[in-house]
Amino acid sequence: MAKEDGQLLWADALTLIEATNMQPATIAMLKSCEVEDFSGDTLTISTGLGFARMRIQRESDTIERLLEEAAFQPVHLVVELTARAREPKASISNEITQAEAQHLQTSAVTATSGAAAATPMAPNLSTLLDDPAAVRESKLTFERFVAGEENMLAFEAAKQVANGENKGYNPLFIFGKSGLGKTHLLRAIQNYIVLNDSSRACSYRTAAEFVEDYRIAWNDKETSARSALSTNYQSVDVLIIDDVQNMSTAAGSIRFFFETFNALMARGKQIVLAADRSPLQLGMGESKFDERETSRMDSGVTVSIQVPDYELKLNLINTFYERMRQDAECEHIGGMSGTISKEMRRLMAERAGTNIRTMEGFVQTCIINATRLGEKGQDLGRDDIIRIAAAKWPSAQRTISIEQIQKAVESYYDVSHDDLVGAKRNKEVVEPRHVCIWLVRELTDNTLADIGKRFGGRSHATVKHSIKWVETTRKEDRIFLDHLESIKDSIIAKS
Repeated sequence: MAKEDGQLLWADALTLIEATNMQPATIAMLKSCEVEDFSGDTLTISTGLGFARMRIQRESDTIERLLEEAAFQPVHLVVELTARAREPKASISNEITQAEAQHLQTSAVTATSGAAAATPMAPNLSTLLDDPAAVRESKLTFERFVAGEENMLAFEAAKQVANGENKGYNPLFIFGKSGLGKTHLLRAIQNYIVLNDSSRACSYRTAAEFVEDYRIAWNDKETSARSALSTNYQSVDVLIIDDVQNMSTAAGSIRFFFETFNALMARGKQIVLAADRSPLQLGMGESKFDERETSRMDSGVTVSIQVPDYELKLNLINTFYERMRQDAECEHIGGMSGTISKEMRRLMAERAGTNIRTMEGFVQTCIINATRLGEKGQDLGRDDIIRIAAAKWPSAQRTISIEQIQKAVESYYDVSHDDLVGAKRNKEVVEPRHVCIWLVRELTDNTLADIGKRFGGRSHATVKHSIKWVETTRKEDRIFLDHLESIKDSIIAKS
């Protein structure tokens, strides 16, 4: 009888809740709960969704007030987490359809039907969030991020977003070439929030995953799937999208993204974005980002991660070296006990490229080789390091044409070929021209005279001026150096 009384009270409370301005997603979660017990002054309900339990507890003051209104006496609400996932109730209001409520259930619910499991579905709210148990195993934390002058601004901004100290860092946009640690920082934000602030629902998605979520929902025969997807994304407190540049040719996904973006920003929710180029550059070329959208991404705090100099490379290599040996010992991994002298680690820093992910693999390979040599009573020497570095960052002669370099620069700066090699001297053209001439000199065997001919018949002195300008600027401007290295790496990778 107590449970039946509780069910009647809960039904009355839900009617009152529907008349409030509570978010539809939260109402759908409440409707999916089961009444377990009612003692007269305590109502116990249960849910199979950990996130639903957290969201309901955050609304407990409002719910208890409405329970008191329905019961004519104070009622305390207890929300239990059950191991089993529950089917949504059959009685669903017109505001939230049954299909939308089903999207709020865990994947365990959809997996109960083989036919349903065979059909791709848009992600439900719980699958947008990471499992805390999985996060605890992650090594992408702030503690393991190696900070230096080149990435310190991004590092500090990411920490402030994670602990919620500075609401002005919204949106936070981090950009830099591939392999410099952007994903590490984004995952560190998510991992910190999941483990330290369960009151904030945080979702990390790559742009490719976001586009796929949109595609699946859009192709779903149930139009409510699109509404459910929108509701789910707009229910998070911190939305993190990585590799935003991969969204640049998907007009529908961009439109949906900015609908989500604007809705979250209007409610004061945090957005964190990362890309391999700045917001302004995302709108160049054939990108489907327009100026209004790129300006929105750039409306908060935009920081770059620049390519590491020798000092940061050495710090990274030393850190990777110590951690890998410690991790191998703790996790009982064989073949990783070799020692590398400080002198050889300095040589490793000199020979290393700028991609930090590749650098980490470089250190691991060196340790494995040091272990093997140590078993023979030998040390990892200079020739060994040079050989391993050459395999990671080949410097063998490549066939790179002037046309390849010109096309890469034209694409990066969004300038025409005629302007690049022509007589115009406005700021928008001069820098790309200087950069292109410098890259041709750096990556090909062409003489200065040959280079001049391919750039509108410029003189030997003019070509030398371009090269000198780039050499000077790259030493004084770290952001320019970052752009320069990014273009250079993209050319080499395609050769």
